[in-house]
Amino acid sequence: MNRPEITVTFAPELRLFVPAERRAERMTVVTDGSSSLGHVIESLGMPLTEAGRLLVDGREVPVSHVPAAGETVEVRAVERPQRVPGAPLRFLLDVHLGTLARRLRLLGVDAAYESEDIGDPALAARSAAERRVMLSRDRGLLRRRELWAGAYVYSDRPDDQLRDVLGRFAPPLAPWTRCTACNGELRDADKDSVGDLLEHGTRRTYDVFAQCAACERVYWRGAHHARLEAIVQDALREFGGAAEAGRGAGSLTAG
Repeated sequence: MNRPEITVTFAPELRLFVPAERRAERMTVVTDGSSSLGHVIESLGMPLTEAGRLLVDGREVPVSHVPAAGETVEVRAVERPQRVPGAPLRFLLDVHLGTLARRLRLLGVDAAYESEDIGDPALAARSAAERRVMLSRDRGLLRRRELWAGAYVYSDRPDDQLRDVLGRFAPPLAPWTRCTACNGELRDADKDSVGDLLEHGTRRTYDVFAQCAACERVYWRGAHHARLEAIVQDALREFGGAAEAGRGAGSLTAG
């Protein structure tokens, strides 16, 4: 059976997906002669969500291309900002990315999050049903065919994760307009309407409130406001070109 040899090069930022013993700048890969280039790339450990343009001997090819003997394949990284078909841009995060989900919501980005491990098939199905970009550090999950779209989260540090996602997708930012607990939209609320939900000290100290339209959680400019305001300002400073003016409740945080 013919087993063609090809040469594959990955963009430097993609080499982390390849086993350490094969992370040379150029690697020789023996294929089966019938599998697509997409299958070959995945067999080397890289989810196709991270593949940008694929060049064979300098010409762009689709993932369905079947490599022939002697071809040189260049796998480039995804171009940023990455354009995702359809609107609006929405995300789905797995159980390991709760902090990132809350920070995206703080910035007004629609970020659904599974707080329990519901399994890869269920996550992929939800991504497809709701047309959400799946964010995960699980390479196996990102290789599932039923995903609508996905992206690997490269860092395990929340600050870097947030910067990575905002830089990659450039979502419109509308800080202080989403509930960080459930992803619902915030609306203005007067003190009388939410008074029964507040502790006495909060009711006495604060006058401006917002409430989640979905879970009814109440927000005000509480003790954690300064820390969250710093996250918001850093994001707007670095990615402000995509920002929208905050609306509704304004800069309020659950105390």
